[in-house]
Amino acid sequence: MIDLIASTPTIRYAVLLALFALVAIGMWTLANLAGKRMAVRGELRQIHGAGSTTVSTDTLTARNDSAWIRLVDRIEKAGLSLNDNKGNELTERLRAAGYTSPEAPRVYTLLRLVLVIVLPTVLVLFSLWGGHQLSYLKLYIFGSIAALLGLVLPALFVRAKADRRREAIVNGFPDCLDLLLVCVEAGLGLESALDRVAKEMVTSHPLVSNMLATATLRLRAGASREEALRRLADEAGVDEIRSFATLLIQSDKLGTSIATTLRVYAAEMRERRRMRAEEKAHRLPVLISIPLVVFMLPVMIGTLMLPAAIRVVRQLLPAMTGG
Repeated sequence: MIDLIASTPTIRYAVLLALFALVAIGMWTLANLAGKRMAVRGELRQIHGAGSTTVSTDTLTARNDSAWIRLVDRIEKAGLSLNDNKGNELTERLRAAGYTSPEAPRVYTLLRLVLVIVLPTVLVLFSLWGGHQLSYLKLYIFGSIAALLGLVLPALFVRAKADRRREAIVNGFPDCLDLLLVCVEAGLGLESALDRVAKEMVTSHPLVSNMLATATLRLRAGASREEALRRLADEAGVDEIRSFATLLIQSDKLGTSIATTLRVYAAEMRERRRMRAEEKAHRLPVLISIPLVVFMLPVMIGTLMLPAAIRVVRQLLPAMTGG
């Protein structure tokens, strides 16, 4: 059996792919189980700490005991700088994706450098292992493509994660406004209302709860209401929350009722959510028409044209050739 596998390239490649698939599925299963256990532990910690806002202190302080941060420090001490030329833009993109640590840009740059080196190396090793001799031209072309993927893949991952985070915040913010309105109309102040809503939304909308708890901690630490709200809007990176922060700041400066402001803006947010749902519903016919045209139109054309083509082959062509 081993001799057959070693002598037949097709079977050898199939066995290697099967082993790779088994290892990948096993690693994915283990990561999924570990992620579920960590999520359950996080929920238990949040429930245990429901009496205080300490569940969100990780967003205010960076954990300097991370292995990645220690690795970055060692590499920079060795003489390789990991600072990006567009540091502010990179920091904003990573913050929009949820990476608020000050060391996140350097870790991101390190990952890109590692992928630029690792992906071409893996490509060459697989080619040599499979018995294929790559010419210099093929090595240059495929190595360049693999290195380019190493540069692009982290950016795509960060962008996708930022989009998912933004969507989760936008979907959960109308519920946050409704709860804030109830708390304010019940007689709570803005700081107490933010604290209460943050505790109530820990399970349903953890991202929104995290941001509100962070703003509450800033207010308790001595920051002004305007500063805390503006930093809340900057960290969220969502237009709706920026408008919400601006409205609260203006209401605070002008002395108008916060409850009235929240009621009007909550109605506007619900209307926006309804319009987004209608927009997605109206896009469905256009999206469905694409696979219909791509897959059904050639079949319909073939079905309609096949009898005529058979008739041409059987009758018209022999008549034209005199056969």
